[in-house]
Amino acid sequence: MRVLVTGGAGFIGSHIVDALIARGAQTAVLDNLSTGRFENIDPRVNFYKGDLRDEKFVRDTLRSEKPDYVIHHAAQIDVQTSVDNPAADAAINIMGTINLLEACRACAVRKIIYASSAAVYGNPRYLPVDEKHPVHPLSGYGVSKHTVEHYLAVYQALYGLDYTALRYANVYGPRQDATGEGGVVAIFTDRLLRGQRCRIYGDGKQTRDFVFVGDVARANLAALEADSAAGSGVYNISTGLPTSVNELYNILREITGSGLEPEYCPPRAGDIEHSYLDERAAATGLKWRATRTLVDGLRDTVEYYKQTQD
Repeated sequence: MRVLVTGGAGFIGSHIVDALIARGAQTAVLDNLSTGRFENIDPRVNFYKGDLRDEKFVRDTLRSEKPDYVIHHAAQIDVQTSVDNPAADAAINIMGTINLLEACRACAVRKIIYASSAAVYGNPRYLPVDEKHPVHPLSGYGVSKHTVEHYLAVYQALYGLDYTALRYANVYGPRQDATGEGGVVAIFTDRLLRGQRCRIYGDGKQTRDFVFVGDVARANLAALEADSAAGSGVYNISTGLPTSVNELYNILREITGSGLEPEYCPPRAGDIEHSYLDERAAATGLKWRATRTLVDGLRDTVEYYKQTQD
């Protein structure tokens, strides 16, 4: 089995690469290292440094590797960038993905697994949010993620390119960047270990669905291996369990041994109060469920930051 992972030097992508190698897959990585790190790349993979916006580079990479499957994680991931510069966001997330889809079509790729996001849903109308929930993204990032889902369906209908789109909840774990668009787990962990106070916006009672990156990697492999009838389409990848920001902070404070109290700040405009996803479709269609408990996943994350902080 030959697999190409775009964004394979990044937080989630590098864990998928590790899981593929452990499974014995012949694996290659395409990444421009804008947010990914070279040290995340296993030396056993073929690495291609370049950008999805470069149509020739993408086509030549697939022609060279001849992958059976493509797992697509390369993206512009900063929500604020998508708001400030939607054209730049679309150039990467939409047009770059079209370059990849055209290369997949030309090179007879069997299936593409796509990293989508719960950002496509916008403000939940009901909880937990299932795949039938209305889609109403609140940022250019959410729009670009959902747009690609439509292109995937079109390429399947017109050209027979099988696909699975995975709508991630709040992914956390080792290798997540604690700066920029880093997730709240990475930011809290990094600051607590440095003896710095953490900011909580609002009262901290807002809830999120935190899923461990190792479970997300398994979901990608499950989607890759699922039969076409059951595995195609869109799936939420989540625990289905809401956790408040206050609860998250207190668990991390206990694990790190910090005595610091959080700094509560006014709520941010546009923040969603409660959000967690229904994961049952993935259990049926992909035979996948998250297995890592939040406490155990946070322990792994804290240990990683202890070893890698400068």
